Amino acid sequence: MSPSRRPDAYPDQPEDSLRGAVLICVTATFAGALIGFIGGVFRWCLQTADRLRLDLVDWTHQLAGPGWLVPMAAAALGATLAALVVRWEPLADGSGIQHVEAVYRREMPPPQIRLLPAKFIGGVLAIGSGLVLGREGPTVHMGAAIGAQTARHFRLPDSDVRMMQTALGGAGLAVAFNAPIGGTLFTLEEVTRSFRIRTVLATVFAAATAVGCSRLVLGDRAEFQLEPIAEPELAWLPLFIVFGVLTGGLGALYNRLVLLFLDHVTAVRAVPSVVKAALIGAAIGLVMFIYPQAVGGGEPLIQILLGGKQVLLTVIVGYLVLRFVLGPLSYSAPVVGGLFAPMLAVGALWGVLFVGVVDLVWPGELAALAVPMAIVGMASFFGASVRAPVTGMVLVVEMTASTAVIVPMLAATGAAVLAAYLAGSPPIYDSLRERTLSKL
Repeated sequence: MSPSRRPDAYPDQPEDSLRGAVLICVTATFAGALIGFIGGVFRWCLQTADRLRLDLVDWTHQLAGPGWLVPMAAAALGATLAALVVRWEPLADGSGIQHVEAVYRREMPPPQIRLLPAKFIGGVLAIGSGLVLGREGPTVHMGAAIGAQTARHFRLPDSDVRMMQTALGGAGLAVAFNAPIGGTLFTLEEVTRSFRIRTVLATVFAAATAVGCSRLVLGDRAEFQLEPIAEPELAWLPLFIVFGVLTGGLGALYNRLVLLFLDHVTAVRAVPSVVKAALIGAAIGLVMFIYPQAVGGGEPLIQILLGGKQVLLTVIVGYLVLRFVLGPLSYSAPVVGGLFAPMLAVGALWGVLFVGVVDLVWPGELAALAVPMAIVGMASFFGASVRAPVTGMVLVVEMTASTAVIVPMLAATGAAVLAAYLAGSPPIYDSLRERTLSKL
């Protein structure tokens, strides 16, 4: 074997390598079951928190006096407790996806198992209290911690420990969105940016097992329920391409806003991190009292849009502006939470808004394009920000269980990624990983 070649590039190796491959698959399956059940319970906790939060807001509207203080206090308390969890385990801060990528690149050590309770509890507190954060970051990081610990338990070499935490990170994303293929592609396209047989096998076994186990907790259904939609006519393809170009610029702006908030909040060193979290939580709580759907991960809002419900254009504009700002603001708080789910909500809102504006300027039969454009907006905005277009498209297809907009989705997402690249906007997780390493 040439010393320049990597051993895992050869699926047909001597007997010891075959035994190693079998051990990798067994380890990945065992770890996948763990993140499947834990991630499923994590999602169930967040769904319960969403219901309780909406009930709380409804109750406060019936109170005499300044009822808005109640959701402000509740969100501030949740954010404060989440910040205390991060103080106990600093590695739990933020999404965690950038840490998974840094571990794969040997820039940081694999996570320890104590990260698991920190991500679980901190994520339920922060996201459940209403901060505009995603569940996928904590689930990916929990999967990585489980993968690394399981590999250590099976006495795998250090290289396989790093590989296993990467594979189980993809399984965590698969659980977060009930998207096994999307989770697998996330590992290969976004984290490793390569297709190596050992990593592919580990990720496939882990993702399949994880999603199967999570469905035992949550049920077997697509993330979003859609009425059957017709495939848009090819004559509308140029409109989707224009939409993709504009989405690329919007994604670049969103990335810069995330980093801007992080820089400015971190720069205020005179204020303790717990106080920063409380203040941001209080601001989110005030918005929650007025616009309940403007906070949280955004899944219920996406379901409203994809369900075809008619929403006033001014309301769409308001929600888009709020979530476009509140997402980066929430991520700047020193708490647990990801970026993916809020991006999907922004993309869906932007798609509906685009169709509404075009219909005002150029009246026509555009109402039927609102739902397809919302679906395409989710994938293209994700692609523009994360720069993992195939992962984004597959995730959205699996989450919606619809292939009706694949062709316009390909065109718009390609245009969005190209526009973001030409705008000089780096992928968001590359920027976040560089920030993490600079702190160290």
